[in-house]
Amino acid sequence: MLHIRNLTKRYGRFTALSDVSFSIRPGEVLGLIGPNGSGKTTLFECLGGVLPLDTGSLTREGRPLSARERASMLFYLPDAIVPWPAQPVRWTIDFTLGFFGGRAYLRDEVVERFELRPLLDVAMGNLSKGQRKRALLAIGVLMPQPLLLADEPFDGLDLRQTRDVAQALRSYAWAGRTIVLSIHQIRDAARVCDRFVLLSGGRGRGEGTLKELSAMAAARGGGASTDLEEVFLALT
Repeated sequence: MLHIRNLTKRYGRFTALSDVSFSIRPGEVLGLIGPNGSGKTTLFECLGGVLPLDTGSLTREGRPLSARERASMLFYLPDAIVPWPAQPVRWTIDFTLGFFGGRAYLRDEVVERFELRPLLDVAMGNLSKGQRKRALLAIGVLMPQPLLLADEPFDGLDLRQTRDVAQALRSYAWAGRTIVLSIHQIRDAARVCDRFVLLSGGRGRGEGTLKELSAMAAARGGGASTDLEEVFLALT
């Protein structure tokens, strides 16, 4: 679906991302895994067009994406934003649906899946962190772009909510949506993702399924493991 090659982003003398390469496959949930400060948000901002690349490319079928193609293909959902804080959840969902030409036929289903019915008349600025996260993820799922980038989708959610949101995201991937999640909690990533991109110190440290990454770790002398945390530590 999309190939990222040798993506590099610098801030003066500081290199936030260095030659990061990976691929995104149609209909998968891909986890971008790394600790805080590893470059995950910077990578998402580069992919979403918020930040310009210093070097590197985004290509589809061997051809670079234009800015217009990227806007029609990717929807980037940042972490910790509060859009239209004075407006209720209902208005925010309906406005973004109309503005972006979203998937209105899914509206009621998504509201139920993300448990937003009791919150529809609550102002976005009055939501708790977890409630706001669920509202924003619902909006992301409803957008028309085939690829959703969600930064820290489980931040602010309790264990049950994390499980339910993960199941909802998986169901939309099974229905054909492609989802890329930036996650620093590795156990959350293991619960929902098909494949993983490991990021540490601004560099890509591995890409693949858990089985493939485990084999990579074993080949480097780290020992075979089916625990994503152990595999991450072995490769980073």
